[in-house]
Amino acid sequence: MGVIKIEDVQNKIVEIQGQKVLLDSDVAELYEVETKRINEAVRNNPDKFPYGYIVELSKNEWDLLKSKFSTSKKGGKVKIPKAFTEKGLYMLATILKSKVATQTTIAIIETFAKIKRLTRTIKELSTTQEKPKQQNLMKKSGKIIAEILDDDLVASESETTIEINFAVLKFKHTIKKK
Repeated sequence: MGVIKIEDVQNKIVEIQGQKVLLDSDVAELYEVETKRINEAVRNNPDKFPYGYIVELSKNEWDLLKSKFSTSKKGGKVKIPKAFTEKGLYMLATILKSKVATQTTIAIIETFAKIKRLTRTIKELSTTQEKPKQQNLMKKSGKIIAEILDDDLVASESETTIEINFAVLKFKHTIKKK
């Protein structure tokens, strides 16, 4: 698979029970192992996965989540998957020791950190009334979004523009081809 990119991880993050998580099959794909190896690691190390490290999905939650996957292999999965929180993923990283596991763990940590930074910045932006502080927070949000989007972004024309509109922040990022 090579180097794990932030967008590879970011596209797999889902929200369940108010928490951002990765499903066991997605973790397995990122770590380049079978899903059963991920689940074995959890089963063989129950003391490393206390409450809050893995989210147990109900059948209704799984059915609802499956309905969001278009033509995905997850759609046919019979067994309800485990959903790893950020803490659960960190703990899993202490068990899986391959080079791919290390690269993947770094990408996962970086992705969660950027999402948290962006969320905090946007939340602060929505509550502040001071114009200079708003401008500073918009610039900060723009930099974080650019970090997330610029990774291997290819401009096919002389200029590529990406616009993202959040409730309190409109981000426009232009890449000029040299």
